[in-house]
Order: sequence, then C-alpha cells, then structure tokens
Amino acid sequence: MPNYQTPGVYVEEVESGSKPIEAGATNIVGFLGVAEKGPVNEAVLVTNWTQYTKLFGGMHTEGWLGHAVYQFFQNGGTKAYINNLKELPPKPEGAEEPEQAGEEPPKAPVKIENPPDIAKLIIGTDDGVGKKTGLYLLDTVPDIALICAPGVTDPAAQDAILTHCEKNRFRFAILDSPEDLEAGIDTMPMPRDSIMGAYYFPWVEMYDTVADQNVYAPPSGGIAGVYSRVDGTRGVYKAPANEIFRTALGLKYNLTDAEQELLNPKGINCIREFPGRGIRVWGARTVSSNPEWRYINVRRLFCMVEQAIQNGTNWVVFEPNTRDLWKKITRNITAFLLNIWRSGALFGDTPEEAFYVRCDDELNPPESIDAGYVIVELGLAPAKPAEFVVFRVSQKTLGEE
Repeated sequence: MPNYQTPGVYVEEVESGSKPIEAGATNIVGFLGVAEKGPVNEAVLVTNWTQYTKLFGGMHTEGWLGHAVYQFFQNGGTKAYINNLKELPPKPEGAEEPEQAGEEPPKAPVKIENPPDIAKLIIGTDDGVGKKTGLYLLDTVPDIALICAPGVTDPAAQDAILTHCEKNRFRFAILDSPEDLEAGIDTMPMPRDSIMGAYYFPWVEMYDTVADQNVYAPPSGGIAGVYSRVDGTRGVYKAPANEIFRTALGLKYNLTDAEQELLNPKGINCIREFPGRGIRVWGARTVSSNPEWRYINVRRLFCMVEQAIQNGTNWVVFEPNTRDLWKKITRNITAFLLNIWRSGALFGDTPEEAFYVRCDDELNPPESIDAGYVIVELGLAPAKPAEFVVFRVSQKTLGEE
C-alpha cells in the first residue's frame, strides 16, 4: 500500500482476482499453393474473394489455389493467409485467343494441374529470419488454425503438412484424395496415421469462371469453408459434417452406402449427393487409428481449449509458487471450462460430470516447486457426434400397453 502523508481521499485501482481466459479463433486457414500472380513466400491475409483476385489473380491452369480459395469464401470462410509458393512466368504476348465470328466450336476440357515440384515447394526451407519458405513460413503466423494445400496428394507433402500441424500442436490439416481412382475403391491411398488431419474424397464439380466451363476440383478449400461456417454458427465442438457443400455442382464419383462402409472405418471422409438434400459432407473422422481422437470436432475442441489456456495463463510465469497461486489458476480455468460446458461442447448434466481441474499439494510436491514447476491437471468429457443413429422398431401386439 502507498504511504500517504497528506490527509485526503485517494482512489486506487486494484486488479480483480479473476483473469479471464478467452478462446481464440479456430477458423483461420493457411493456404499453400501457386497463384496466378502476387507476392511469393509471404503470408498475406485476405478476407474475401475480391481481395484475393486483386492481389493474386483468379482461377488459372497452373494450380488449384484460386479454385480452393473461391470455394473457401463461398462456403462461409472469413479469413485466410495465402502463401503463394512460386512466381509463374508471364504469359507470352498474343497468348489470348482472338474472338471468332460465328458459332464457336465446343470447348476442349481445360487441364488444371499443380506444378510438378509442388511437394518441394510446400516442404520449403528455413534459412533464418526473413528467409523461410513453404510450411516454415506459416510457423511465423500464430493465428492459423487450419492448413490446406489444395490438390496436393503427394505422400511426402502430406506427411510434411501433418508433421507441421503436430509440431505446432494447435493446427489441423485438411487433405485431398487423388482425383482418379487407380484401382478399386478399397485400394485408395491413405495419408499416414495422425490425430491432426482429415482426408476427403471425392473431388467436386464446380464452375471455373475463367475457363467458362465446369471442372472437377479438389474439395479441401470448400471443406475449410465448411469448418469456418460451422465454427461461426455452432462452435468448434460441432462436427463439420451433414453440411451443404456450396459451389459443388456434382461429384467425380457418386458413392453408395456399401462403398462408404469400406472408406469410413479408414478415416476417409466422403462427400455425397442425396436426392432432395444436395451435396453434403458425410464424414467427420481424423486419419488417426487412436479411438480417443477419432472425431475431428473432438480433436479441434482440445486444440482450442489447450491454446486458450496456454495463452490465458501467461501471467502465472514468475509469480510466487504458493497455494494462493494454485487457487487462482484453478478458479480461472474452471470459469473458462464452465462456459465451454454451457455452450454444449462437453458431455454431462453438471459441471462436475463434464470436467475437473486440479492444482494441489499432491501434484505439486516440494521437489517440483523447487524445480520451478506448477502442475495443473484437468480432464474434459467432450460431446462426441452421433455418427450412427439407431432406431429399434418392433411390432406392438394388440393389448400391450
């Protein structure tokens, strides 16, 4: 307390005992690909399709980035960091086709491909501050929660993306399947096992505004938009499935229930068309074999909670390691998780059923305190999606009540 010498009235500002923990954004996407123009190896924030076209051009034949970003914003996406991996050579003069008088011949199908060196560009290099490329550049943008490399099906690139998400801990990868099936549907290639990624099949038909024709495009950009839309309207705890895929006019492959029975257990999330209900995302699994992390929304909920607690408890560092500090930590985290439970993200009729927070003498013995540690233990009971809804129907015999 200050040492007051003059009689009078003094007003002091005193911090409240509670330091609120706030959840950060979960729907900001980091896109990797090749744009028609614009900055190269810079993480540039765009918030709508018009802004993207001014900076990076539109859809083009040298990569799938433009198509994916268009899908993203059309499906409800709001913020994306664009990492244009490569500068395309300028078009030669006279490359534009002259207008033809009379009836135009049928247009040949447009061929769109990522560059052959796309995997190397995505993996990138780290030559120090200001000299990062590919995935290493996205390490410098802490806001990113989702990673998307549209149309990239190379196993080395997908492995690097998953490793990047695992290293950053709070990021989740949205991966594309190959456009064409080489053999039967049961032989579809899979990314490696990971709790930090999801895999989608098949490619979707969309309108290419530049080519003026429909093309089959990788779905990851639109899926990222669906994630963003669901996060904004329901919350990160809601599975991003049974949602309309906007911009999708058709599918490369129309799947049956029997075919999805082969894919769903492997963690391949299908996009399907249903009569009268449109084209919908019809799967919500990660590519992990660990049943605890089977569902996308469970994994992303924990990412959100862990990141919020990490960011919201930085004030604890260098505070006196006493029981009073433990009580403050417990109170702040409990208040945060109470709001999470009230939103419907956790299972349980009471907070005690939904979560617990511990920070006590048992977790923090003298030797741990002497080493400078404060150990807090918390447990969550996430609300998992109703993936299989079963109605048991039987005949009612006359006279039964």
